[in-house]
Amino acid sequence: MRLSVLTFTFIAAAISSSVYAASDRGTPEEAHGLVKKAIAYYKTNGNEKTMAALNNPKGSFIDRDLYVFVHDDKGIYYAIAPKPNFIGKDLSGVKDANGKLIVKEQIDALKTANDMWQEYDWQNPVSGKIEHKKTYCEKIDHLQFCAGAYTN
Repeated sequence: MRLSVLTFTFIAAAISSSVYAASDRGTPEEAHGLVKKAIAYYKTNGNEKTMAALNNPKGSFIDRDLYVFVHDDKGIYYAIAPKPNFIGKDLSGVKDANGKLIVKEQIDALKTANDMWQEYDWQNPVSGKIEHKKTYCEKIDHLQFCAGAYTN
């Protein structure tokens, strides 16, 4: 009987910790919704107010490990709350952990489409670890609004 109680306790703890971990992470669907929310805010409030809101690390565009980042069609960053040192820089040559030119890929894909999904490996600002990320990007004016969910 003691073994069954220990086994049950272990299984219950494992299930509850995986449910807790899952709720601490955003999903690709939530990342998509965050981009839509940011674009609606941009259309209502304009560029300056939107970039200030997106760059606020305690603002409404940060949700657990989800955040919106914005760059133009040249790769110049306007918003990315977890990495404020990126603002104003051309990151078209930035690579993921495996050497993939992620910003260039976004720019190239959005030359012929209004939106796109992309997968790459990037540092999760919450865990500090390199993790697989699924990112949604949408083009509005000359800007590309993106957000991604860490999926591993």
